[in-house]
Amino acid sequence: MVASLKKTNVVVVGFGWAGAIMAKELADAGLNVVALERGVMRDTATDGAYPTSIDELTYNVRKKLFLNLSRETVSIRHTITDTASPYRVLGAFLPGEGVGGAGLHWSGVHFRVDPIELRLKSHYTEKYGAQIIPNGMTIQDFGVSYEELEPYFDFAEKVFGTSGSAWSVKGQVVGNQRIEGSFGGNFFSPDRSSEFPLAAQKNTVSAQLWGKAAESLGYHPYNMPSANTSGPYTNPYGCQMGPCNFCGFCSGYACYNYSKASPNVNILPALRLLPNFELRPQCHVLKVNLSEDKKTATGVTYIDPKGQEVFQPADIVIISMFQFNNVRMMLLSGIGQPYDPVTNTGVVGKNFAYQNMATIKAYFDKDVHANPFIGAGGNGIAIDDFNADNFDHSQVGFVGGSPFWVNQAGVKPVSGISLPAGIPAWGSAWKKGVADYYAHTISMDCHGAHQSYRDNYLDLDPTYRDAYGQPLLRMTFDWQDNDIKMNQFMVGKMQGIAQAMNPKSISISGKKVGDHFDTVSYQTTHMNGGAIMGTDRQTSALNRYLQSWDVHNVFVPGASAFPQGLGYNPTGLIAALSYWSAHTIRDKYLKNPGPLV
Repeated sequence: MVASLKKTNVVVVGFGWAGAIMAKELADAGLNVVALERGVMRDTATDGAYPTSIDELTYNVRKKLFLNLSRETVSIRHTITDTASPYRVLGAFLPGEGVGGAGLHWSGVHFRVDPIELRLKSHYTEKYGAQIIPNGMTIQDFGVSYEELEPYFDFAEKVFGTSGSAWSVKGQVVGNQRIEGSFGGNFFSPDRSSEFPLAAQKNTVSAQLWGKAAESLGYHPYNMPSANTSGPYTNPYGCQMGPCNFCGFCSGYACYNYSKASPNVNILPALRLLPNFELRPQCHVLKVNLSEDKKTATGVTYIDPKGQEVFQPADIVIISMFQFNNVRMMLLSGIGQPYDPVTNTGVVGKNFAYQNMATIKAYFDKDVHANPFIGAGGNGIAIDDFNADNFDHSQVGFVGGSPFWVNQAGVKPVSGISLPAGIPAWGSAWKKGVADYYAHTISMDCHGAHQSYRDNYLDLDPTYRDAYGQPLLRMTFDWQDNDIKMNQFMVGKMQGIAQAMNPKSISISGKKVGDHFDTVSYQTTHMNGGAIMGTDRQTSALNRYLQSWDVHNVFVPGASAFPQGLGYNPTGLIAALSYWSAHTIRDKYLKNPGPLV
């Protein structure tokens, strides 16, 4: 028998960045909010307690903060004719689990968005003609502009306590002033309404050397925006942060120093004080319940910590889980038409995209010190000369761009030691190689945007089920010709910067013609699409306010709303879109519940 609870105004499914933002904004509007998180309770006082929180074996090797694949996972295949297999060992991507979600274990790289990427299809078509977009590529405009989102980017940075250097504020250039070790603001960035809440962090030796090499080639290095604090900070919610001490334990860890922004540090302490908010961990949501005519949601059904099936009635349902869990929840609940790549119809599952990465490592003599044990997850020096459309695409043969950067997050002893080609992977020669190169290696990345394609999509697996008997999400995904061409172009450009540093040798990890998606090697956890936003209900699952076209009291914030992947990390845009959606609910939807478009 299903237990039915007292109705609440809002139920939030998933408590990462998007869920925490929506919960806070809607609770502040006076609504009663219940947040359901499938994982356990996590907070800095326990999960970030020093020194146990900087245990590499527990966190980065045994993956303490990540999804338990024995209970729930995805199945993966390359093409529609392949048979999918479950993702059983965490490798290529690392979804979080527990209160804070991926927002607890992320590194802290906190970009906004290049305005061009919000209207990517229109921009390329207007500038180069429709023929530049390859057959089978399904990129779309977001349906919202940078100017509309700017106030929400600004507020999110203040909530996160982001450290950085602006280029221009209210039309006034301020980012061309540099002090020693700093490279100032991003020449290519759009205008801002205010400075970053904190000054940019100090830069590691590796980032400084790389930035000087990039500048010598005529590029425009800048300080990366980092949600790791450069000083003490209190955010607009009254939540406090301490200055980052460059311990090197960011990505995959709960920050013991309260220096890395997370929902647990920057929002939850304020939410806990509100009598109209309740957080329920270890509550696994099975579906969003719909009315008889399927046009409104009536609440959600979940399994509580005792294993009992519970129905939580609600006026508004926020699906704010990890990217592919958002898509799965919509499919399991019958919200929106599932996407069919054969007929190219339907919208839920469409436009799944990932990240198009490449890495170069430069190895130096012992007189060049990189101090790799030092690190902050979001800190570094980057260039945007090849991001978005900051270079001429007319002759390169691909769509998309990539920022380059040195983002030294701390090279750890178990898993982080890289050596030049020819040195064995074990034994005395390996030990000597580690002694020779550990402190003298600089790693740099192309963080390429990834485009969406007709054949890369998400649906429900017909064979495999999770611990609750529900179908797994099936991921059909592989690299396309456009991805390979872009990756190789970017590697060539970044190789020039590496060589300008005069290393003894370099190693390149990029894509070659014929390469297929590999689930083993970690890339990023920047999954995008599947429940995309837009201005046409025939080609998008959500309208421009992240509201379901079909079920008006369901809103779905997260990277699942991105029509394609970005060159930048997605968290900054996720936050801004969540604030944009929450404010629209407060200002418009509550006054007249119904479709906003």
